[in-house]
Amino acid sequence: MTFILFISFLVFLRIEELMLSKRNEKWLLENDAVEYGRKHYPFIVSLHVLFFLSLIFEYTAQQDHSFSLPLIIFYFLLLAFKIWVISSLGKFWNTRIYHIPNMPLIKRGPYKYFKHPNYLIVIAEIAVIPMIFHLYITAIVFTLLNLIVLFVRIKEENKALLI
Repeated sequence: MTFILFISFLVFLRIEELMLSKRNEKWLLENDAVEYGRKHYPFIVSLHVLFFLSLIFEYTAQQDHSFSLPLIIFYFLLLAFKIWVISSLGKFWNTRIYHIPNMPLIKRGPYKYFKHPNYLIVIAEIAVIPMIFHLYITAIVFTLLNLIVLFVRIKEENKALLI
């Protein structure tokens, strides 16, 4: 039951994030933003969809349906950090890479301390979420796949932000 509630909560959060991203995308485009990294975006979407499917598949295939309360607490700390990141970027936060020419970079919130704090959260989430339910295969496979995708994405984002 904990797994179903937790996964449902995660899906709800992802849908909310996508809706926020779409609203912000509209504002960004109205303000002459240019999109970068369009080619790799479908891979990111696929990775996240397959991540959820893998969580469900591995959980149903295993015998042990216990969970780690400390890791659930850690996840909610990550979620608080993610909220800080999203609120710091405001209308500039998006699941895609957009840049408004001649717009200075955000230097508030965690962006005062880290160049890409959102990706630190994504890396941690993809490692921690499966570990909550002892889903080691999903944790390892998707952490590695995510690192590959983020390597491409961060390079693309760095190029966009230098323009």
